[in-house]
Amino acid sequence: MRSIYPAALLTLLLGTTLPAQTNTNTITREAVADAEKLIGLDFSDDKNDMLLPGLRDQLKSFETIRKFPLSNSIPSAMLFNPIPVGMKFETERRKFKPSPLPKMRLPDNLDDLAFYSIEQLAALVKSRQISSEKLTLFYLERLKKYGPRLECVITLTEERALQQARCADREIAAGHYRGVLHGIPYGVKDLLATAGIPTTWGSAPYTNQLIDEDATVIKRLDAAGAVLVAKLTLGELAMGEYWYGGMTRNPWNLKQGSSGSSAGPAAATSAGLVPFAIGSETHGSIVSPCERCGVTGLRPSYGRVSRTGAMALSSSMDKLGPIARTVEDCAIVFNAIYGPDGVDQTLYDVPFNYDARLKWQKLRIGYLASDFEKEKGERRTNSMAALDKLRSLGAKLVPIELPNLPSEAISFVLEVESAAEFDDLTRSGRDDLMKRQTRGSWPNIFREARFVPAVEYVQANRIRYVLIQETARALQNIDVFVSPPFTGECHLITNLTGHPCVVVPNGFTKDGTPTAICFLGNLFREAETLAVAKAYQNATGFHLKHPTLE
Repeated sequence: MRSIYPAALLTLLLGTTLPAQTNTNTITREAVADAEKLIGLDFSDDKNDMLLPGLRDQLKSFETIRKFPLSNSIPSAMLFNPIPVGMKFETERRKFKPSPLPKMRLPDNLDDLAFYSIEQLAALVKSRQISSEKLTLFYLERLKKYGPRLECVITLTEERALQQARCADREIAAGHYRGVLHGIPYGVKDLLATAGIPTTWGSAPYTNQLIDEDATVIKRLDAAGAVLVAKLTLGELAMGEYWYGGMTRNPWNLKQGSSGSSAGPAAATSAGLVPFAIGSETHGSIVSPCERCGVTGLRPSYGRVSRTGAMALSSSMDKLGPIARTVEDCAIVFNAIYGPDGVDQTLYDVPFNYDARLKWQKLRIGYLASDFEKEKGERRTNSMAALDKLRSLGAKLVPIELPNLPSEAISFVLEVESAAEFDDLTRSGRDDLMKRQTRGSWPNIFREARFVPAVEYVQANRIRYVLIQETARALQNIDVFVSPPFTGECHLITNLTGHPCVVVPNGFTKDGTPTAICFLGNLFREAETLAVAKAYQNATGFHLKHPTLE
């Protein structure tokens, strides 16, 4: 990169370690004055002279720190706390109560299986109308056939999948049925570690990366008897739909990207290449591709699902969650993966008391009236129809507003944390290997973030604390609320505060591509949020439509 700044200025701000810049005496009064302009400060010459010895010592400390090996898996000692003051946790643990498995008959056309829900497939597997091995081979064939067209698969895990499927068949035949996920194939976003299988993070510098362990989420799905068939694409280092192999496509419109960064999980689920997948969200990476691809997703509360073995992007915002065909599918998968693992210290031991028969009409349901009013065109039409449908089902919708605080101005906490996680990538110059090299892509963002003063990062998190308290006050009389996916600041606010979100299809545009609506809940109240979203989904049926790839 050709710099427009003097070498001494870059040394001061970035501590870069090129040979010509290691002399701390190049930090001069003029370099300090220039640096102050970048961060909006203006100290006198006397004050700048007083700063020089300390700044030179700081640079030596930075160089010492950079010699210390820090892998992406090492967390910060400063743990984000999303809990509002005075919040009371649910403590009673009740049995997970999904809908009973439906009575199913194997379809005459096996291709129909591609778009069955987890529960429908589970009914067939449990009754041994189809073996897990045959079902796994069916999805592997679809992944091989359509994966290249959608550019949504990084690695097929065929050998592991067939071993797991055969094990599931033996256990089920012996009467040892583990539950609804037993024998059901699935895929994961390729930021989750899998022993013996590359974990590429969707980015060229990491294409040969082997992390010799399974992520906690993988281990828990193994324990539930699920069958891992593929590691799916993500926008490189969890941004967008572009990865080192190309652009993941929207199954509804192959000329369009699938959005991201959970691009592969959403596209593969939408196209019937997997019944469900695991995605992640930091700021939109489950909600956005689910909307684009017309599938259902759950972004859990921060502190619900272990990130052990997952690529860290922003330690105070990263969340793992399921992408599936139905709301109840998401509940089933979430029930298998949530809770403390003894390693990830950000997790809270709070029950998940989902009941498919919950009398959801008794819940206090709000909607972001001003955000819905801001919507335009077909999205507005579909959103207003969704509100009308909820009212017709018995919801008494109450208009609410989220706090008016500078959420956009503090959102750089994500970029700063990400830059720290990928510090070595930036300083080594290996970021040049990444596919995207635009102003808004990671290589440039990581460099920009190094110019954020530590004081401003702390101040932003103090404002974030206020945002958490004020959001809790805004929702104190609400159990669940409804929002457009990206109109207004709800999506950013609730990612900063850690609230859960369920995204479901709510219609289509004239060109045949899906639109969506979001159901959000209070912290750790996924059960109620899912119940309301399920009622809407069952009453509309948009999730039953699927793209045609032939």
